[in-house]
Amino acid sequence: MKISGFTFVRNAIKFDYPIVEAITSILPICDELIVAVGLSDDGTLELIRSIKSSKIKIIETVWNDTLREGGRVLADETNKAFAAVSSDSDWAFYIQGDEVIHEQQLPVIKAAMQQYLADKNVEGLLFDYTHLYGSYDYVGDARRWYRKEIRVVRNDKTISSYKDAQGFRKNGKKLKVKAIEANVYHYGWVKPPEAQQAKQQTFHKLWHTDEWMKQNIPQVDKFDYATIDSVEHFRGTHPIVMQERINKMNWKFSFDPTIKKLSFKLKVLMFIEKKFGWKIGEYKNYKII
Repeated sequence: MKISGFTFVRNAIKFDYPIVEAITSILPICDELIVAVGLSDDGTLELIRSIKSSKIKIIETVWNDTLREGGRVLADETNKAFAAVSSDSDWAFYIQGDEVIHEQQLPVIKAAMQQYLADKNVEGLLFDYTHLYGSYDYVGDARRWYRKEIRVVRNDKTISSYKDAQGFRKNGKKLKVKAIEANVYHYGWVKPPEAQQAKQQTFHKLWHTDEWMKQNIPQVDKFDYATIDSVEHFRGTHPIVMQERINKMNWKFSFDPTIKKLSFKLKVLMFIEKKFGWKIGEYKNYKII
């Protein structure tokens, strides 16, 4: 069984992406790892080159910033990386630049790949998500956060990244997947307030017009994490690869988890989800088999 990892990145230093941690978190079970490095202005290419592993294969790309509708450029870059995966690989393990896998779960993930290797009906593996927010001590728990997504797909080039690269489709159809006991730690909302605000002012341009940006993204120096509607304390352990970054955290964020800035309707829906595990109206870009 051969496993390829793949990811994409641009301006990782400027926007404080834990891309090195993301790559190194899945590297132990990958036979190769494709990194599509977009033309950057902050030394991102040198950063990726500094990772000491012969498994890493870099392809240099130029982002098509005209693909602003729905974040399509992100799927475009994902597809470039996926296309570079070796033809003899069985599985392709996708990781985004702000996602990290806990080392304790790597054996579980690899075992699932082995288990379903011969079952061609299984087109991908579905992971749970933990969305850290504000600091390494809180997770977002409101309905806005997606609970599951595909992060392992068969090395089948009829599969492609979908919309803004959150998931995948095969010839336009949802993938048939198995849900596995593995978790993605999403750190996209944990970074210095200055870097978070810079990211907001740039990243939303991938989805929206300049006019929308003017109306919805404040022109301030720091992002205000206190605007969050609902969080809860993080009670797990972070991946080892994140420890140095955690130790260097130089800002403070605290929030009372009992405060819920939600409408009555959302509070009811959230109660049902937490009590019964049923997220009414949940968007699912996959078919669990």
